Amino acid sequence: MTFLAFSPVPLNYRGVWVRTLLETPTLQDTSTFVRWMQTSQWHADLRVPEAARSAGLACTLAQRQSQQGFCGVTEISHDGGTEICTWHRRYDFLPPRPTPDTGTMVFETPDRVIERGIHSEYLEVWERMPESVGVCIALAGRTITGADSGERLLQTGSCVMRVQPWQDFDISFGVVQQGVWHVERSLVPESEGVALHFELQRIGEHTAEVHIGNQRSAWTVLEWTDAS
Repeated sequence: MTFLAFSPVPLNYRGVWVRTLLETPTLQDTSTFVRWMQTSQWHADLRVPEAARSAGLACTLAQRQSQQGFCGVTEISHDGGTEICTWHRRYDFLPPRPTPDTGTMVFETPDRVIERGIHSEYLEVWERMPESVGVCIALAGRTITGADSGERLLQTGSCVMRVQPWQDFDISFGVVQQGVWHVERSLVPESEGVALHFELQRIGEHTAEVHIGNQRSAWTVLEWTDAS
């Protein structure tokens, strides 16, 4: 089972990045909950505007549809001295984009990077969560026949993102503490605030056992790097 079409991203990209600022010609946003998780190959990105949670579980359909979430593989390239990041979205909560998701990247510090759009005019400031550095894991879910289900589970450090790209599309983000995954934010509001037993065990070169809540299942290992 082969998924990677590009070289692994550099180490300085790996972890969970919090967007602290978005600027466009018509907008400045510092309130949207944004988490971008990057392993050596895979990314998952969750974006929940403040308005989508202001009414709690009673938020409107339009407010829910203002959310964003996607997952795929990441490519780093260079144009002269400019570093370019392209997020190739394999699964997306929203309809396909008309242009590639591509930006130039400038690291001001190891934990702060400035992204500027190539195909549209925007600036984003990202800051890395310190607890997201260390172990780097990407797993693919399996159907009962052993085929790829499309589900993805990513972990960097103590942070976990689960991607379920089905009819009820969901991406959830949270932190694992003492074997419990605390779901902080999700495309599905009802999933937020829950605490689930969480355990990953590698049982072969290409197989891992995943225990989330009261469910155990076998997943395919896409990448697995233990904390150094």
